[in-house]
Amino acid sequence: MYQLYGYWRSQAAYRVRVALALKGKDWKEELVDLLKGEQFAGAVAQHNPHHTVPVLLDGQVALTQSVAIIEYLNEIYPAPPLLPADPLGRARVRAFSLIAVADCHSLVVPRARKRLAEQFKATPADIAAWSNYWQTLALSAMERALSERAVHTPYCFGGEPGLADICLAGHIAGCQNSETPFEGFPRVVEINARCQERTAFRDNHPWVIRDQGARQ
Repeated sequence: MYQLYGYWRSQAAYRVRVALALKGKDWKEELVDLLKGEQFAGAVAQHNPHHTVPVLLDGQVALTQSVAIIEYLNEIYPAPPLLPADPLGRARVRAFSLIAVADCHSLVVPRARKRLAEQFKATPADIAAWSNYWQTLALSAMERALSERAVHTPYCFGGEPGLADICLAGHIAGCQNSETPFEGFPRVVEINARCQERTAFRDNHPWVIRDQGARQ
């Protein structure tokens, strides 16, 4: 039984929940309210000097950063695989995944929005426009990457969901939270819809966690 510390709205925590579910693992999640500053005390502060979620405890070992956690799970539980077997395939999946994880997500998280408001006196409308800009840019990049695939597979890069699909679904969830329109990106929308047909994605969506509370 893994112990997960997350936040209902967190794309990163969503990624880890999906990976755990795809691997068939059990976990208990404690929700940490980032808007109330709960990440600066308790288990998150103890295990993560950057004060971000998710934090996953595997016994006495604390793991942070969603992609690192997912790759850890993939290495100790090889089936079903979340990355391709070949080096080039893995590089392509990681590059696609990092469009959302590295190029966009850090620009729209609560602490970034809070800094925009405090340092630059950004209004809620300004902050929404900021988030929409970066999230739409990422959607455009993902849509192009999917359109340029040599083989158009049911999921991003294969016949079953993997790391790229997890990151795509997390990004869509972030767009939904901030009401960023994504209907102009048909390949992204199609793959996300296919992901949401699976319980690992659907039952761990941020809105489900919001409505039901942490997984017990």
